[in-house]
Amino acid sequence: MRCPTLYDLPPPPPGKRGWPWTEASLELPDPMPDGQEWPRVSIVTPSYQQGPFIEETIRSVLLQGYPNLEYIVIDGGSTDETVAILRKYEKWIAYWVSEADKGQSEAINKGFAKASGDLFGWLNSDDVYERCAIAIIAKYFTQDGGRSLVYGNGWYVDEQGKKTRPCHWIKPYNRRLFSTTNFVLQPAAFWRREIWERTGGLDSDLHWAMDWEWLLRATALTQPHYLRLDLARWRFRSGIKTVSGGWARRAEIAEISRRYGGVRQPTYLLYRLDRLISSMKTGQLGKRSAVQMAGYLLAPMSWMLKMTLWRGRHLT
Repeated sequence: MRCPTLYDLPPPPPGKRGWPWTEASLELPDPMPDGQEWPRVSIVTPSYQQGPFIEETIRSVLLQGYPNLEYIVIDGGSTDETVAILRKYEKWIAYWVSEADKGQSEAINKGFAKASGDLFGWLNSDDVYERCAIAIIAKYFTQDGGRSLVYGNGWYVDEQGKKTRPCHWIKPYNRRLFSTTNFVLQPAAFWRREIWERTGGLDSDLHWAMDWEWLLRATALTQPHYLRLDLARWRFRSGIKTVSGGWARRAEIAEISRRYGGVRQPTYLLYRLDRLISSMKTGQLGKRSAVQMAGYLLAPMSWMLKMTLWRGRHLT
């Protein structure tokens, strides 16, 4: 499908202006300069109860001006306005469904099982692509046939979609560092279909760090390339999945770090130390005051390790 124009889409809600409401990307010509067809790009959006944000996400995909797009949305059975918004744009969505599933990982796997593209990417239902992002990565993959995975820069945005600050933690790829902390912004990452097929997709048992775990497997198969260009916007707000989950989320992250980097990795060691301190302070290791006092005395050690020796080298 060729991306629709701004004038093809339904008008934006009152008061919405700028990208991707009243602005669009530049349109690419149908053939590439050499006369060949542009590679098909398949984008999957997993969604659940994201009615206030999903329309902005959808428009940021559809208004890319790209000649060969396949857009798939897998919704987990939302009861808010999500389905009404999907119906509003379904003319330009290759496939969508709203039904109960086992979570985000399964939804993404279901989406890519339907995909027919040469290049893949997924965009969560509260994130946004930058203008021309898909054109940029398609040109890059076309010009360099040896590249299989590319990621770029991005910005934080607030609930209203306003840019707040750049994601300064994104770095050029370093395998040793990547095994203990994630410095790839997932919505700004794209890859060839073959990489997805070789990895077998996401681990559906993971709920918080499935993107990092998949990228660890994918980058073991191919050397990723870092593009110093803004490709996506990450909506960072209270209650988002990335900062929820408590100890269960930290346990999942620590296990991924241990699996790919070993027990000496800062992420794993800090998790074990913090669990020990918490158990001592809350009396889980005994109600004796000396044990609890030791827990309070150890707490600054964890903070010092995070701020000094292991700064920028751990994920929590």
